[in-house]
Amino acid sequence: MSDMPPNPPARRPVWREPMMWLVVGGPMIVVVASLATMVLAIRGADPIVTSPTFAPTPSPDASRQPAVQARNHAATPR
Repeated sequence: MSDMPPNPPARRPVWREPMMWLVVGGPMIVVVASLATMVLAIRGADPIVTSPTFAPTPSPDASRQPAVQARNHAATPR
């Protein structure tokens, strides 16, 4: 038997450790996904509608017309 201590394990670079990729990889994926979502939201934004398109003649009460019709329909007895 030899009285020499066993060889210590060789140190690997940090990027070769699987645990480091588990710890750092998750947050990196979230950051990339949030940036991609932001780009999609900015490029694909819907235009702002300033006038109602359902009313034949725009009037001040035209925007409330569907709600008024639904209320009246719900309030009428059968």
